[in-house]
Amino acid sequence: MKRKKNIIILASLFLSALATSCITPRRVNYLQDMTQGSQIQIENKFEAAIAPYDELNIIVTTSSSKKELAAPFNFGAINNAATQNSGSRYLVDVNGNIQIPILGDLHVAGLTRLKLQDTLTAMLKNGGYVDDPFVMVRFNNFKVFFLGGGKGRVLNISNERCTFLEALAMLSSDIDLHTRRDRIAVMREINGHMVMRYLDPRSSDVFSDPFFMLQQNDFIITDTYNNGIVRTEFTYWVGIASLLASISSLVLSLAVLKKS
Repeated sequence: MKRKKNIIILASLFLSALATSCITPRRVNYLQDMTQGSQIQIENKFEAAIAPYDELNIIVTTSSSKKELAAPFNFGAINNAATQNSGSRYLVDVNGNIQIPILGDLHVAGLTRLKLQDTLTAMLKNGGYVDDPFVMVRFNNFKVFFLGGGKGRVLNISNERCTFLEALAMLSSDIDLHTRRDRIAVMREINGHMVMRYLDPRSSDVFSDPFFMLQQNDFIITDTYNNGIVRTEFTYWVGIASLLASISSLVLSLAVLKKS
């Protein structure tokens, strides 16, 4: 009986080891083709462009003695903040416009944050509204959405730049060993169409992909090994397990016959 138990235990351990070996480093390790000293040129330099429904925070200050001249431009369009340092929050409308006190409607869609800063600085200075103006523009709602593993969540990006790999780092608790690394999708709205592109972070080719630099409101969608490859592997390992069970049964039968 003791020998039978030992055989069963050994068979169980062997099957556990086989099951564990299904997940190989080749499937899950990132940037496998990079070595120490590798250098890759990132061709797609990215600056987020303002789009409809973006929320912008605009602060106008001046180094001149007439700081009260900047106050009218810091009344928030959303929160009506009257203090100079809090700035104004503007929601870009469906046509890509914001309405700035005194300056009126301004089309901002397609501009980068820095370009809008330069545009407002020139308008305030050339129009004689503020002496020596300093303008700061920030995105308030740079978000990336994650869907995968039957769940989802929102990544709030603290600045205007987020790479695909940075997002994966923030999603480390949501991406497990069963997540397919070879086809992680990024979905983005382009000219009124939702475009999906699959990226493979296991290869350094990901750096040259046009979707490597994420944009606000992008979706990252993952898939798991629950069909296809897994089904094939499952069938293979079930066959191995059946063979081992048959061998174990044969060994036990021979042991019983020998005792009798």
